[in-house]
Amino acid sequence: MNRKLVLQNGVELAAKGFGSDREVIAELVFNTSMVGYQEILSDPSYTEQIVVMTYPLIGNYGIIDEDYESKLIGPKGLIVREYNDKPSNFRYTKTLNELLEENDVPGLTHLDTRRLTRILRDEGAMLGLICDADVTHEDAMAKLAAYSAPKDLVARVSCKKKWYSRCANPRFNVVAVDCGIKYNIIRELNRYGCNVTIVPYNTSFETIMALNPDGIFLSNGPGDPENVPEVIDLIRRLQGKKPIFGICLGHQLIALANGLKTYKLKFGHRGANHPVKNRLTGKVEITSQNHSYAVSTEGLENSRVEITHINLLDQTVEGLRIKEDRIFSTQYHPESSAGPEDSKYLFGLFVSNMEAMKEGR
Repeated sequence: MNRKLVLQNGVELAAKGFGSDREVIAELVFNTSMVGYQEILSDPSYTEQIVVMTYPLIGNYGIIDEDYESKLIGPKGLIVREYNDKPSNFRYTKTLNELLEENDVPGLTHLDTRRLTRILRDEGAMLGLICDADVTHEDAMAKLAAYSAPKDLVARVSCKKKWYSRCANPRFNVVAVDCGIKYNIIRELNRYGCNVTIVPYNTSFETIMALNPDGIFLSNGPGDPENVPEVIDLIRRLQGKKPIFGICLGHQLIALANGLKTYKLKFGHRGANHPVKNRLTGKVEITSQNHSYAVSTEGLENSRVEITHINLLDQTVEGLRIKEDRIFSTQYHPESSAGPEDSKYLFGLFVSNMEAMKEGR
């Protein structure tokens, strides 16, 4: 199936298609991870994006039923240098092509992903159109010009009613506000002895407090954090009443709730090898990341918020805390999946904060 990718800047790249033959438009982003394509595809944070994998061989270990990060397939498209349709893995249950076909997601292979990544790195994230090779350049550019990106991404991916994930011998009850939560976050909370109640992003303060939580978790999710005012207002009401832990979008929402600003990065951070320095310990952690927006340091000196982690590649903010309110957050993903496990201690810190509040310390 002869297909192509047309970029917002007018560049066309020839490719072969796999998965769905649907035509899609979305923001192009690249991920530098060598593995983890299934976790990437099932991460709701990639909603309304076309993901470019920089590692050249994708599909070689198939799709594994136990490794999904949600029930959703987030990206609108997947672009790889070379797709392998013959997995070698005793755990695999279907091929990547079959997963994309089932979910009506188009894939492109035999495309120059190095050139494409350089364009996105140098010019910034931009829209792309996946279409058949016979679509004229004029028609493709007209479709890109007419496209308007949706803003209700969190509403799309958040659960519609609360659900539960319980563990043996629980010590704490956590309410997780679902803006697009990954399963491995819930698994880690369970491993640390937390029963988790997952609630929709627009759940009221009163409803959450009626669940009698020991702590509040604010999840990752897609899009611009300023488009989720419901959660920003919720954080302001929860602060100081319960320990709070936020990851990715949750981190950005905590910043906005405390008077800081966020901004869009040129091409974002997406990969499993980003070095982050913990300013409290001096240690460097290798982290898994997936975000387009970051927290600005503007106005930080006039707030109660303290920077705890810094990205060593570009000095962007990677962690915050409000010590007296037992609130902390990270821009990166300590639950990994896929990725390094250097930062899983943060779940232990959340548990320690809940324990201290229960004991009145």
